[in-house]
Amino acid sequence: MNTGITNEVRLIEGRKVQVVVAPIGSVSLVYARTDKGLLTCGAIDPIALNKFGLAAARVKPGASPSIASFDDLLGGTVREANEVAKALGIGEGMKGADALAKL
Repeated sequence: MNTGITNEVRLIEGRKVQVVVAPIGSVSLVYARTDKGLLTCGAIDPIALNKFGLAAARVKPGASPSIASFDDLLGGTVREANEVAKALGIGEGMKGADALAKL
């Protein structure tokens, strides 16, 4: 069965970033994971991940109607960051690419 889920490791500025895109009906769960935490689409709750000590920031789309790819994460804007992410300097209004650089 082909689920359409992609799970790949990308090298971004010398660091490994795991990128997962999981289609769910007409939308996708999308996140990028580093050793410090996650940059996520709107369907993943960064506040819930705070209690596990994981930095997480939720991104709203920029030019596209939804976050459907890694490029959408990078081009979007952080709309919410948990306390662990804020301690790393990630805040609301920051570009996704800038937030990922801090993770």
